[in-house]
Amino acid sequence: MKFNREKFKRTELLLGSLAMDKLEKSTVTVVGLGAVGSHVIESLARSGIGKLRIVDFDEIGISNFNRQLLALESNIGTLKTKAAFTRLKQINPDIDVECFNTLCHKETFDLVFSSDTDIVVDAIDSLNPKVNILYELTQRNIPVISSMGAARRKDPSAIKIGDISETMGCPLARSVRKRLRRMGVDNGIRCVYSTEIAPKDTVSNELEDNYFDSGRLRNPMGSLSMISGIFGYTVALEVLKIILYDLVEW
Repeated sequence: MKFNREKFKRTELLLGSLAMDKLEKSTVTVVGLGAVGSHVIESLARSGIGKLRIVDFDEIGISNFNRQLLALESNIGTLKTKAAFTRLKQINPDIDVECFNTLCHKETFDLVFSSDTDIVVDAIDSLNPKVNILYELTQRNIPVISSMGAARRKDPSAIKIGDISETMGCPLARSVRKRLRRMGVDNGIRCVYSTEIAPKDTVSNELEDNYFDSGRLRNPMGSLSMISGIFGYTVALEVLKIILYDLVEW
């Protein structure tokens, strides 16, 4: 089904009709629909991407409201994939949305990546799954954009784009980099990260409420919706740059 191009007319004015044709034929897989991932899928849907494969096991809870686009009163207790599906279809009824209500880890890789995807967005913040996903994608030669830590930051000018080997100032990126190096991966993963040094007093001493009894208990970290959003939209722009590298001069 062809998209209603009237919705994307202003994007087409900027990028051109050939670019819009390619976006409409493209598939993007987004792993993690939280603070960063929710903004990624919003932007991609509004850019004319033809198919989104969305992956998340979690439900929307009270603690999500300060930074996650899908966190609405009407969505409390709803699977993030279900809430995302509804929102994406309201933006563009013609978009193809495939939902995976699962953790993305070694046992589910073959399921999540069972069909072709042009690029993957890694928008999760759990270290072990993140490292395993990035390693698996490099082994399968699937392009990926990975979001590093957006929490505990306040300075948008410190947000950078670069290879995993170039990241600095981000504890999450440092841990990911070290683990990947032990697995034989030194570079080749595009990242969005912040060089801002996060204050130590922005992490709670109390474990977060495990509202839906899913995932691991963690110490909540201070965060701002503006920074999470900038991370998400920066990631989405990098997705477009990769898909349209031969059609648009950026």
